[in-house]
Order: sequence, then structure tokens, then C-alpha cells
Amino acid sequence: MARSCPHSPPVPSPAERARATATRASAAALITGSLPGHGDEDVLRVTPTLHHVPASGAATLQVPADHPVVAATRAADHLPVMLELTDSAPVPVRQPVRGLVWVCGRVRVLPTRVARRAALRIAADHPDERLLDVGHSDVLLRLDPGSVVLSDAEGTGTFTPAEVAAAPADPFVDQGDAWLGHLAAAHGALVAGLARHLPVALRRPEHTVVPLGVDRLGLRLRVETARGDHDVRLGFSRPVACSRMLGAEVRRLAGVEVSPPTPAAER
Repeated sequence: MARSCPHSPPVPSPAERARATATRASAAALITGSLPGHGDEDVLRVTPTLHHVPASGAATLQVPADHPVVAATRAADHLPVMLELTDSAPVPVRQPVRGLVWVCGRVRVLPTRVARRAALRIAADHPDERLLDVGHSDVLLRLDPGSVVLSDAEGTGTFTPAEVAAAPADPFVDQGDAWLGHLAAAHGALVAGLARHLPVALRRPEHTVVPLGVDRLGLRLRVETARGDHDVRLGFSRPVACSRMLGAEVRRLAGVEVSPPTPAAER
């Protein structure tokens, strides 16, 4: 992850960022101690078929029923684990990881009936045909979280699950990445206008500037140079809560009067 330049504008609280990072995470890995049948490995990383992380951090993980971690969890009743969640950039960049969240706790295997009901609830918000395998070839593990750790461009933090759950939900956590992708692909004039706020040393034509992140308080730009990558945050004049307010703030920062990009869900 690239680190921020000093003297950044206000950012969401660490707990709020942890909540958003965990929600957006495109990749997950369940990390356990050594399991029977895996030789001398001290650590086993399990990639779930599907993961769902609510604000409480009580993640639901879909894994094959015959995976050794399932047998180990059944034998231990509650297996100590760490869940690693990776939030990656929605646009091509050299260093794609925007943030990492680690949730430490214990997993248990949900009974088949409970798992199927949980799969239906997940599918109502995030339809995925892989959920049809729950109760057949796959099972659901439920993580009972004990602590949450965040690492992103702004720094690090450690929280209780309750602190993360109580943090405000970012209004752009679901559609922000689609918006950023559209901004990068179809609104070069806006990105060029935003780049005028970069430090002078980063405003060079040979540098690549892409929109990397958005939240209710500002935008983050990634500047790729021959000597390294730099993240620069641009603050909004006020907190934004919808696409209309977001578009107005982006036009203000860019200093150009063009139609703002519209999130994919509203096109």
C-alpha cells in the first residue's frame, strides 16, 4: 500500500475505515494453525468460496464440506482463526491493495438448516449462484469475532467488534468503486482537473494519476512515478451523502463544468 503524503485533509475515523474496508474487501483468507494431514505447516491459509462480512464482523464463510478446516472446526467446536480481508483498487495500479483488515476470533460450523437460512439472507442482498451449494457440497462457517485490526494508507488501528459496528456506514461503500472506475475511464478532464491540487513535485506529465478511493469526506488520488507511488487525499468542502452531492464536490475540486460521473446503480 502506498502511504499518504503528510498534512492530509480530514478522513473518516479509523473504526469507520475498518468497517468500510471489511465491507468492500474483494478477497478473504482464513488463517489457522496447523491441521491434521497438512504435515509440518505451522499456518494454513484457506480461501473461502464466498465470504460475507456484516458490520459486526461476524463473518460467514462458505467452504467445501470436505475441507480439512471443516473437520478441525467440528472437532474443536470453536476453532481459533484469523480472517484476513483485502480491499483492492477498482482501477489498474501497480500496488492494488488499498487496505487490510484482520479479524481474530473463533469459527464454528453452522447446522445445515441454519446455514441454508443464512444463505438466503445473504443472497437477498448479494445474489450469488455459489450459495446454492450450501447444504450440499459446501458448508457455512460463522466467525465469532474478538478483535479487529486495520491497516491502510492513513495508518493502523485496533478495535473491538462493537466499535466497528457502531461506526457510521460510508454512503459509497457499495457503489463507490464502480463510480471510481467510471471516473477513470470516461472523465479524463475531471481527473486532470483534480490533479491540479497535487503537490508541485507530483504534477508532471509523465506521471500517472488515477482516482483510488472515495468516501463521504474526500477523494484519494494515486500518483505513479518512476521513483514510487504516492497517495494524495483531496478533502470535500462538506461531508457528502449522495451521488448529487458527490458530483458537485468533484466539479468544484476539478474546476471544470462538466457532467459528473454517475454511479453504475443510477445509470
